[in-house]
Parts: sequence; structure tokens; C-alpha cells
Amino acid sequence: MSFNHVAIIGLGLLGGSIGLAVKEHLPEVMTTGYDADPLVRERARERGLAGTIADDPVEAVRGADLVILCVPVGAMEAAATAIAPGLEPDAVVSDVGSSKISVSQSLARALPEHVIIPAHPVAGTEQSGPDAGFASLFHHRWCIITPPESAPTDKVEALTAFWRGLGSTVEIMDADHHDRVLAVTSHIPHLIAYTIVGTASDLEEVTRSEVIKYSAGGFRDFTRIAASDPVMWRDVFLNNRDAVLDMLDRFLTDLAMMREAIKAGDGETMFDQFSKTRAIRRRIIEHGQDDARPDFGRHDHD
Repeated sequence: MSFNHVAIIGLGLLGGSIGLAVKEHLPEVMTTGYDADPLVRERARERGLAGTIADDPVEAVRGADLVILCVPVGAMEAAATAIAPGLEPDAVVSDVGSSKISVSQSLARALPEHVIIPAHPVAGTEQSGPDAGFASLFHHRWCIITPPESAPTDKVEALTAFWRGLGSTVEIMDADHHDRVLAVTSHIPHLIAYTIVGTASDLEEVTRSEVIKYSAGGFRDFTRIAASDPVMWRDVFLNNRDAVLDMLDRFLTDLAMMREAIKAGDGETMFDQFSKTRAIRRRIIEHGQDDARPDFGRHDHD
């Protein structure tokens, strides 16, 4: 099977990018969109983020055979409840959240009679809102699908084909494993970034003007991550709490080890750790997940 009508609920970075990507790569597929913010809906119409922008969530999903919830993970259950009266009986309901166990449970509570196949496109920027989306966001990026055991095989295959059609490489994964992997690769790095930028801002002996003035080093890259949508990330940490706390404990153990190495002047331990992590950076570039150009491909503006 394949999808003929996709409804997108939430028209920020990911929702808007899905709409634009469908228009570019799957032009035969009808799209409708909805956002709870009327100003976002108006801007979505101006940008053409979906073929039709509805002013009511029920109307947005009516007739759709695939509904994708692109709202913060803490808002998933409320969004699913809002669309329930308009859902087609055989529609697939999916999402783009980065916490899969909590989303699966929320959607199952709100829509017990419907087919739910959670997904997580591992793509994004620090930008948010209806102006942030672009059609190529998912090109050469992973999309992890975490279907429950009860999900019909043909519908899992259809969702897989949909994401591949937008340019993604698809991986099927258990929801619990997904949450642990993303806690390491995404959630803890964001937590560190938010924390270190806040620490630098709060230090009495470092003025904010100096923090900004001398941010050309690693601190600048932390600020890019820390500029991400605070509502989305608050909900991620609340909804992936167990996996985040587990990985945070492991990180704090490693950080304590490095602290002791610095305190003891143990250059060998530091060198071994830095060499190992440098090799990981090279492998990320080899797998096409980042830019190998100097300064992460940024260009100076004179």
C-alpha cells in the first residue's frame, strides 16, 4: 500500500519540512495541515507548507490515510485526542518525537482503536517555527520507526516507503532501545549545551559581552545547540527521564575520571580519551553525518 493523503498536525520546523518535502518529492500525495496557533497557520498558508491549511484539527485529518503529529512530545496525547473525531478508521497515526516509549503510550491511550506507528526523523536545526522548514531537511538522514508488535506489516512498509521518498534512510528499532540510543546521541548533548551556556552566562567574573566576544571556539557550537526550542526539549527530558538519567550517570562517572586525570596531571589518560573521541568524529564524517570542511563548513563574513 501507499499513502494518498497526509495530514500534518503542527507546522514548525519538522511539520513544515514534511509538507515541503512531500510537495517536492511526492507531488501526487495530497497534504493538509493544522497548527494550534492561528499566526502559524497564516504563515503556513503564505509559505505553502501544505496543500490546504485547516482551521480545525478534525477537518485537517478528515480523509487522510496518514496523520503525522509534529508537536512537542508532552503535547502528543492532547493533539491525538483533538483529531480523534475526524480520523478515518484505517488511518495510520505517526509522529516525529524523539522520545518513543512515552509517545507510544500517549497515543495508545488517546487512540486505542487506531493503528499507531511512531517514528523519529533524526534531522533538525536549532531553528523553529513555520519559517524554519525546508524540503531537503531529511536528505541522507536517518528516520527511526518503532512499530508495536501489533502494527500491520503492510502499513509499516508504507510508512518506511514514505520516509524513504522524502530522502531518509530508515531503521526499524525497538522503542526502548531507541530512547537509550537517543539519550546518548542527542538528549545528553543538548543537556550539556544548555547547562554550559547557562554557566558561562552566570559567571560573575566573565561578563556576557566577553562570552559573546570570545565565542569563536567550542563555546559557539554549544550555543547553536542551546538555541533549540525550549518547549520541545523540556518535554523530551520529562518524557525520556529514565534513559536520560541512566546515561547522565554514566557520563558523570566518565567526567569524574577526567577530572581526576587533570588533577593528577595524568596526560596519558587524557591523550588516550581524546584520541578515541577524535576517531569517532572521523567515522561520523565518513558516514556522511556531518561536514568535513574546516570550521564545520561555516564561511566567514567579512
